[in-house]
Amino acid sequence: MNPAKINELFDLLRAACARQFRFNPRRITAGMRYVGKEGHGKDMVHVFRDASTHSQIVLDSTFATLREKHGEKPHWTDAEKARYQQTDAEIDAEIAARQAEFDYTLTSPLYLDHKAQLLAHYKDWPGYLPGGANPREAARLLLVALAEANDVRLSAFAERMGSNDPEHLAHLLLAPCHLEIEASQASRAL
Repeated sequence: MNPAKINELFDLLRAACARQFRFNPRRITAGMRYVGKEGHGKDMVHVFRDASTHSQIVLDSTFATLREKHGEKPHWTDAEKARYQQTDAEIDAEIAARQAEFDYTLTSPLYLDHKAQLLAHYKDWPGYLPGGANPREAARLLLVALAEANDVRLSAFAERMGSNDPEHLAHLLLAPCHLEIEASQASRAL
């Protein structure tokens, strides 16, 4: 489907969701992806899916329906609906908080001391070491080892981020790696 038609469908989706569910159009734009058409003839609908939770919205003309269950997994929890109903100010605060986490991670002793080790697991990094774990698993294993050693850098990082979950901390720790890889690729392209 051409981009102009998809943009028209997104306009209809944003209007329907704002009217029916009080969803913030900005959150719809940022979170939803067009999946495609389903059905035949008069029963044709357009399906959209959240990029992270995979919850779906079905658009039938100008009427939207939340798919509360898709397969075996329930969708559209109250928390997810509340997230889509956030005000612009709440969305801006969430973005600012994520940026603050990123900025802190980029300069944190934990990241700076283990940056080379983390980057070595990315195939696009010049210092890539083949045969190792994928980046997420490597970061998680590093965090587990540091936790067992009662590493003060990890303790300070976890306290600042308000989490001790290795998966969440690994995600935060790997975020600056993507920036480093992009910078490396840009410098090589010159």
